[in-house]
Amino acid sequence: METLWFLGVLLSICSLSFSQECNQQLLENVDFPGADIKSVFSPDAAHCQQLCTQHPSCRYFTFVRADWTKDNWHFYCYLKTSPSQQPNVRTPLQGVTSGFSLKPCSSDPQPCLPQVYHNMDFPGADYQTLFTADYDECQRACTRDPACQFFTFVNGVFKPERIRYKCHLKFSWSAPITSIVERKTGVVSGFSHNAEITQDVKPACEGKLFPSTDIPGNDIVVLPAASPEHCQTLCSAHPVCTFFSFVSNNFNCHLKNNKNEMVTKAKKGVTSGTAARFCQLDNSWVKVALEGVDFRGDDIRYELMDDAGTCLKTCNEDPTCQFYTYVNTNFFDSQYRRRCYLKRAITMPAPPKVTKLANVVSGFQLRNCVNSAPHTDVVALVFNIGT
Repeated sequence: METLWFLGVLLSICSLSFSQECNQQLLENVDFPGADIKSVFSPDAAHCQQLCTQHPSCRYFTFVRADWTKDNWHFYCYLKTSPSQQPNVRTPLQGVTSGFSLKPCSSDPQPCLPQVYHNMDFPGADYQTLFTADYDECQRACTRDPACQFFTFVNGVFKPERIRYKCHLKFSWSAPITSIVERKTGVVSGFSHNAEITQDVKPACEGKLFPSTDIPGNDIVVLPAASPEHCQTLCSAHPVCTFFSFVSNNFNCHLKNNKNEMVTKAKKGVTSGTAARFCQLDNSWVKVALEGVDFRGDDIRYELMDDAGTCLKTCNEDPTCQFYTYVNTNFFDSQYRRRCYLKRAITMPAPPKVTKLANVVSGFQLRNCVNSAPHTDVVALVFNIGT
């Protein structure tokens, strides 16, 4: 009996070791059924693999390709995990591609996505449109604009004729967004000091905040935020946000849009402010440890540590960690005491939806391709933008 137990332990160790090896293989017409943790949209299996790599819990995935025929669930990317970090079942299935997270592969946190997709639409997330001669020019416009993460271009044979050659620039968050922020006694949370909250290089400035002031209405999105300064940074990163209101009791950050007027109202517990478009806000708020605040979810892993300072140091030294929560030794539940939870969110370009549509071309910005793209034409396209 002891021999069998020992063999079982060895097999478990070998399985864990195998699961942590770099495996870049894509398996066409193979399904990893079950174990879903989230479904998102992707234009192809390679993009789906990158989303799995950035998701804190995903270890493997199954992607539904354009040639899937059983229903209309094309372009779904199913992110998956299991205790063994390996799929429990592998079955043949026409029209899907499966693969593994690239976390063990020292993958690029901001991957280059040079592929363009003909007859594929990325509907939604538009913030600006213009007319361009072709999809290359549309992609150049997207790459030049710091807010643009992906685009859809309508070609010269599209119907109706009046929107031919229209280039749709689209936005998704490149800054880490915490899923849930809430008050909890006995915990400390904060951000990695290396987290790229903003990517632009601009002159420094101090943002204007209006304490105990609300700007009612005109909401475009409500996000969790750790502080008014964090909320202002999110507003400044969003291309159509003109001002914001941060509610301190629930950590809700209300991003708003109204280019015509800003009507304020006195309200305790709310801080409002305007976006900073042409300067770099002071990011000292990133280095503030938040006592009694929990960043719930988005866990990569946890380790036992003696204090919150060590937890922050560990997050700073881990290139995958963007924020953290530490459970103090006086936490009410002894099971969780001294746990340092390292966390991250997806920050790569990700369209909210992907659909088939004839005579359009979609793709991504190429700002991330300068240092990583192996193709000379992609690098030339990026460099030509600044000339």
